[in-house]
Amino acid sequence: MDIAELVNQKHARAVELRHALHATAELGYQEHQTAAIIREELRRLGVGFITGPQTAPTATIAVLGEAAKPCIALRADIDALPIVEQTGLPYASANRGLMHACGHDGHSAILLGVAAVLKELAAELPVCVKLIWQPAEEGGAGAQRLVEAGVLDGRLGPQVSAVFGLHGWPGLAAGVVASRSGAILAANDNFWVKFIGKGCHGAYPHLGRDPIPAAAEAILNLQHFISRETDPTDPVALTVGVVEAGSAVNVIPDVARIGGTVRTLSSGARQSAAASIRRRCEAIAAAHGCTVGVDWQAGYPPTINDPQMHDYVARVARGSLGALRFAAVERASMGAEDFAYYLRQVKGCFFLLGVRPPHLGECPSLHCDRFDFPDLAMPAGMRMFVELALHWSD
Repeated sequence: MDIAELVNQKHARAVELRHALHATAELGYQEHQTAAIIREELRRLGVGFITGPQTAPTATIAVLGEAAKPCIALRADIDALPIVEQTGLPYASANRGLMHACGHDGHSAILLGVAAVLKELAAELPVCVKLIWQPAEEGGAGAQRLVEAGVLDGRLGPQVSAVFGLHGWPGLAAGVVASRSGAILAANDNFWVKFIGKGCHGAYPHLGRDPIPAAAEAILNLQHFISRETDPTDPVALTVGVVEAGSAVNVIPDVARIGGTVRTLSSGARQSAAASIRRRCEAIAAAHGCTVGVDWQAGYPPTINDPQMHDYVARVARGSLGALRFAAVERASMGAEDFAYYLRQVKGCFFLLGVRPPHLGECPSLHCDRFDFPDLAMPAGMRMFVELALHWSD
């Protein structure tokens, strides 16, 4: 049967599943209802699966094809965000304060649609295909836990030789696929800096050590290492998003605290940023007669696509969807993704799937309380995953 026709046949059921998943929004490592929907559908299809390890029990891992053949993995994330949904949809989240605002319901339903298609094509598969429904992408590093538990190296199902993942992308028209070789998404590290001074009455500042000017100077000074200490061709983004100090207008507090995030695309820039933030904050605190505590919280590493795997994704996209439905990503995004942990272990490619409906010049952004993964974008995602499996040669 024609693959496009088969995908279209499975699309309606995938849409039903997406709506059910959207209504069942759950946070990372708490996706028990979500996992139940996924597993029940796999049982209906007759697709065998194993549940996640103790460290990630809501994960579901299915295998199609002959285990003796080379194995490629296809991954979807399943968790939602702590956002109050404002879409007004009939299938809006039934869990107040939780919402699939990043499209993971779409990713998960696409992979269930792929399972339905590959089940019918199992005898024709040139590879063994491992389908991974992964928990806790939104800050919980579910990918890291699955990698540590052996989802790639053969301890949880067959050993994987390549891995592919996708993400809905509002900046692209629905059904368009895009990617790039090398870094496509950034590392996302956070920091907290506590400036400790000596509180006193605001009328007598000379009797204390004011931590607020130290914090204010640091907020401005930290931008300087980007312009003066980093390679201009190696992007770094730094944002201070939290400033905390004081409780009264006429009191100098003991403590001022700032918190922020740093996004980098290379290990060198990442290490330099951590060292620069610590050095500058310590020196600024000393100049103000304060002490300081710097807490650097390492996040996800950069998501770096293998050049050959990127070329393979581009070739499959052009061949199956059409030349006009593949776009080269010219610049990496400073957003982050825990898919990076898979790519540190095996070759692979993370690609973007357009979700902007044709009648809209723009659509709600990811993590917006009005975002809804469009059903019309799902066939292209399903088709890509299926074709990546069918055309693979190790």
